[in-house]
Amino acid sequence: MKSDGVPPTADSLVTAAEIGRLAGVTRAAVSNWRRRYDDFPAPATDSSSSPLFSLSEVRAWLARQHKGQEMSDEVRLWQQLRGMHGDDMIRGLTTVAEILSQPEGQVGSKEGSALRPLVDELATERSPAELLAGLTARYVESSGRAGSDGVTSPRLIRAIKHFVGEQHGEVFDPACGIGSLLLAFAPHARSLIGQEIDPVNARYAQLRAGVTGVSHVTISTGDSLRSDQQRGLKADLVVCEPPVGVADWGRADLLLDPRWEFGVPSRAESELAWLQHCYHHTAPGGRVVVVMPPSAAYRKAGRRIRAEIVRRGLLTHVVALPPGMASAHALSVHLWVLRRPSRPDDTTGFVHMTDLTAIDPDGSLEPAEGRTADVARIDLLNDVVDLTPAAHVSARHADLTAEYEAARAAIDEQLKSLLSALPKLSEGDAGSLRNGAVVSVSELARAGLVETAEDTAVSTSEQLDTDYLNGFLRSAANSRRSTSASGTFRVDTRGSRIPQMAIDEQRRYGAAFRALSEFEEHVRLLTELSERAASLARSGLTSGALLPPPTEHS
Repeated sequence: MKSDGVPPTADSLVTAAEIGRLAGVTRAAVSNWRRRYDDFPAPATDSSSSPLFSLSEVRAWLARQHKGQEMSDEVRLWQQLRGMHGDDMIRGLTTVAEILSQPEGQVGSKEGSALRPLVDELATERSPAELLAGLTARYVESSGRAGSDGVTSPRLIRAIKHFVGEQHGEVFDPACGIGSLLLAFAPHARSLIGQEIDPVNARYAQLRAGVTGVSHVTISTGDSLRSDQQRGLKADLVVCEPPVGVADWGRADLLLDPRWEFGVPSRAESELAWLQHCYHHTAPGGRVVVVMPPSAAYRKAGRRIRAEIVRRGLLTHVVALPPGMASAHALSVHLWVLRRPSRPDDTTGFVHMTDLTAIDPDGSLEPAEGRTADVARIDLLNDVVDLTPAAHVSARHADLTAEYEAARAAIDEQLKSLLSALPKLSEGDAGSLRNGAVVSVSELARAGLVETAEDTAVSTSEQLDTDYLNGFLRSAANSRRSTSASGTFRVDTRGSRIPQMAIDEQRRYGAAFRALSEFEEHVRLLTELSERAASLARSGLTSGALLPPPTEHS
């Protein structure tokens, strides 16, 4: 463990899952070691959800405990990539894909030249497609990756393919990320088309397709809602797992957009904007499958749009999947299936509801008896237009009771951890930072000290803390600079100003900002759980499956 108080650099950090791979054991075994052995290396980062450990300390501990095994070439390559890119491993995988796409002996970037000998050695043991597939699977399974946007889990891909079946036409994914969901339809589809806002993800998806021998793929870069690169496309199947929790999806700039056929989504209903974008790109007779949060099925703000897709007979199926299917969170998700009519009378009079919330995420996707229902459109068109399958499936009393009690227990757990997640802050001088020296992010970028995205900045120097940078990007002063005269808000990353302070002080602020982010995540989860519990309670009380609490005199 570090004795000088300096946090280890990114090139020495590994996740619990990677320790398991290093030692040839499961991640659960690593968690058990942490509990049983007092001398197991302490986490080098503050995150409780996905802690990172010093690789050198882990290796030393494994050697002392005789628990290690000889490191494979693939693990050595993975650690070399982590040393170069830290948590941003997709850039490293892109370099590997570029090497595998080049003729043998061709020299690419400096980074590629350093990796080429090991990549070429691994490519002699297995095909380039198998090598890249293994590295991609390792990335998807890694809890230490930088976020989960752009990664559709294997469980969710399996579920979507199950309810779609074989697709022989044109498939489109407007938020394709690294291409996992889109490429899953490669064996039968005539062509695959994707768009992705992150240029690194888009580049990797295109290279990945080439390395794996999928030639009928076209990936474009850009924000699908704000800058649609496929305006004339009408696909046979549109699949999408939209970004999670995006409040500024461009509503103010897109109020008159022709894609809002069912109504203009509210600022809080970005998922309904994605749903309509997908439907806009569907050919007559084609289908849409979109991953939706459960709250989209009953939130008041989306009632009008839900009513419209039901009234027109476009919504054919809603599937409630069990928790643990998505990469970005552990909550349940829904699949909404829409079909564009091929003629005026080609609509459905019922919506098929399937409740799979109680199944094993890795088990059969066939619903148990009593977990499906065909609901007439007229029965859905009430004041709520609740599309939650559990509200319409004739669930057994014990099932609904168990789900409600589980939701209550989860809320109780979140409430207990909520206050502890909020950092304890002491009183300071309110004007000290406002009147001190500042530097703009654009100056830091020109100096090569940071890299900027649409609303974030990432430090490339040991003299700048990334969490400190992003915390001050969201300060009140920078928020005012990011708001136009018309009231439109869009983060002006490069124009933002950051106070100057020593790296130790930056890290103090960075730790506080990280704690605030974790607190906000607890609040978000609590909101979702509260909405879920209220929906279950309402369904149970109105169906007779749940009873109100007894009165004091009962």
